[in-house]
Amino acid sequence: MLTTRFVDGAPNWIDVGTPDLDGAASFYGGLFGWRFVPGGPEVGGYGLFQLDGRTVAGGMQIPPEQGPPSWTVYFRSADADATAEAARQAHGSVVLEPMDVTDRGRMAILGDRAGVPFGIWQPRSTHGVDMMQAPGSLRWLELYTPDIAAAAGFYHRVLGWETSSVTFPGGFYTCVNPAGEGEDAMFGGLVPQDEEPEESRGDPYWLVHIEVTDTDAVVARARELGGAVRMPPTDIPDVGRVAKLTDPYGARFAVITSAPRG
Repeated sequence: MLTTRFVDGAPNWIDVGTPDLDGAASFYGGLFGWRFVPGGPEVGGYGLFQLDGRTVAGGMQIPPEQGPPSWTVYFRSADADATAEAARQAHGSVVLEPMDVTDRGRMAILGDRAGVPFGIWQPRSTHGVDMMQAPGSLRWLELYTPDIAAAAGFYHRVLGWETSSVTFPGGFYTCVNPAGEGEDAMFGGLVPQDEEPEESRGDPYWLVHIEVTDTDAVVARARELGGAVRMPPTDIPDVGRVAKLTDPYGARFAVITSAPRG
């Protein structure tokens, strides 16, 4: 499961890039109760989304030429430069070369073999977000990709991930966890893109899932705030009630009301 006891290869940050930072702050504030705290010029206006005073995500304004509005997930690395080189060696790419972010850490944006961008965060004073799994924070991740085996091999080489399979009627689901942490540390899954109607026509990408107390109410509120529904609230046995949304600018994300553990 996701935890703020960050280990190498585990997700430790998420952020949204948007053409309208004020509008995005209003949307996510109305949806999840997040408060946006803008950053200063030393971080280019990059700001933090907080819930009850604890950081749950970041946000930044991006120009259209930098790419479409989207959520990015970051994974912990003990050495961002070495991880960037490992991505190159594994037939991925380095979208943004490793760089220092004041005294908070060192980051890079990489691309996997299918071109899916993801971030690397080498912590210094900032280790990651302050909360996960609780309502209003990151609960789960999914990579929609055309080739599960290629993706699993890439992330194993670059981040050391291990995979395991969960069977369900009609198929199986590939879960991932950090090296040596076991299945109790699973934080996400790899999903064949062509098996999901709402995903098959788009680009491969990482989908963040935010925990909520009432999926249906959040979906209704998202519509009121100008968002769109890509997949209506759907019950997944032993998992929870899930919906896929976009914010008013097109950034894709999901919400989940998790089933009780056990």
